[in-house]
Amino acid sequence: MERTWNIGPGDSRFRARKRREAGRKARQNMYDVAIVGAGIVGGMLARALSAYDLKVCVLEKENDVAMGATHANSGIVHAGYDAAEGSLKARLNVRGSRMMQAVAGELGVPYRRYGSLVIGFGEEDECVIRALYARGISNGVKELRILEGEEARTLEPALSDQVSCALYAPTAAIVCPYELAIAAIGNAMDNGVDLLLNFEVRHIDRKEGCYEISSGSADAGTVRARYVVNAAGVHADEIAQMAGDASIRIHPRRGEYLLLDRECGGLVSHTIFRTPSRKGKGILVTPTVDGNVLLGPTSVDMEDKEDYAVTEEGIARILQRAGESVRDIPLRKVITSFCGLRAVGDTGDFILNSPFPGFLNAAGIESPGLTASPAIAEYLVEMLAAQGLEMRRKEDYQPLRRPVYAFRHVSMEEKNRMIQEDSAYGRVVCRCETVTEGEIVAAIRSNPPARSLDGIKRRTRAQMGRCQGGFCMPYIMEILTRELGIEYEEVVKSGKGSEIAVCRTKDTEKGPEE
Repeated sequence: MERTWNIGPGDSRFRARKRREAGRKARQNMYDVAIVGAGIVGGMLARALSAYDLKVCVLEKENDVAMGATHANSGIVHAGYDAAEGSLKARLNVRGSRMMQAVAGELGVPYRRYGSLVIGFGEEDECVIRALYARGISNGVKELRILEGEEARTLEPALSDQVSCALYAPTAAIVCPYELAIAAIGNAMDNGVDLLLNFEVRHIDRKEGCYEISSGSADAGTVRARYVVNAAGVHADEIAQMAGDASIRIHPRRGEYLLLDRECGGLVSHTIFRTPSRKGKGILVTPTVDGNVLLGPTSVDMEDKEDYAVTEEGIARILQRAGESVRDIPLRKVITSFCGLRAVGDTGDFILNSPFPGFLNAAGIESPGLTASPAIAEYLVEMLAAQGLEMRRKEDYQPLRRPVYAFRHVSMEEKNRMIQEDSAYGRVVCRCETVTEGEIVAAIRSNPPARSLDGIKRRTRAQMGRCQGGFCMPYIMEILTRELGIEYEEVVKSGKGSEIAVCRTKDTEKGPEE
């Protein structure tokens, strides 16, 4: 007798089917704006556009959002003293820095205004610091001060005894870059924006009145849009060329990092920079919003846009330079290393232009791109309006996103309330970070939904502790299979080709082989 399945709205297979149907329906419609790239710039723009009565989609080639430069970022909200006077970088950095606290608050994302110190060693560095101070004042940065070495060590006792001066910027802050991008895109989706993942743009055809964007995949299909915004990070030059714009040149710049355990969180209380060079702000030492300490990044120009390898030379460079800045760094407490690629243009500034009507570039968004992202979104919205996009504000736009309350941070009374409402919050899956099953399920069911182990990690911190997923990974995989309606062997770390389990080695439903 054939078995009949009763699939309803609460069943994971029903939800998976509805997601597939929604994706097919979305690809058949004409959009007002298609954004290529689901990083921090694409996410902030999607959120800004979701406030208007528009049909908007975000196209992302990976299996999740924030998978490019945004996922491996220092998370610094820069004050704005570094970029050259009069540049887009300078203007949008300062504007974005002033916007960030309110934006993070609306999105329910942690924001910590710890301030920063650019430290100097000797007369040559002191000249650089005075120049940075003058540039910051010209750019409109508030509360900047130049400190003597002893003053700097009063603020930050772990600083090297060799530090002779420092530029103090109290308005500098830190956020979690991928958490900010996830929240921005989630808020945009809650307000009606479509997110199409695993959509690698292969062709862009300029038609009369619209652009046709093809993925080259039968499953992903073709998207049509009146306007296209290219926010594709290190691949922005390739996207521009598909549309007929050959003026952009982008190359990746490798940045490697080391992350210290949370028990080292008291090492520094400010972001500590070295005096900057042409390639960036040097090796920094900074607290994170989650209580860890971050060391890095290196700065190496590359050609390969997919090379995320951490090198022995890079680690050695980080250890040397960080140790020169801060005394007694507990290097035995390093729990992981990782690498990001920054999108470096050939103009020295952000590339925000429109080579022809309906197509906009948001390219070369290197540091301070995270800081500037809400201001870049504002700028792009103004460009779209100037090109004729009708901007009629929604009456039901909701700018607020409910904060994700980590179980480990709430009071005992609140924990008991959460468990009474949903017993899944009473089952701790990740012991290192005290992440519960309830939090993992919520991450899978919220916009944008987590679909991989790394997606769970970035939303909940499960697998981010000392064991790096050694104990909790199998349990998280079981939750993913149940919620997504997939087989255990289909669970991926980050996307297609990163499956964890190849096949079953035991089957308890079968007897021993004869």
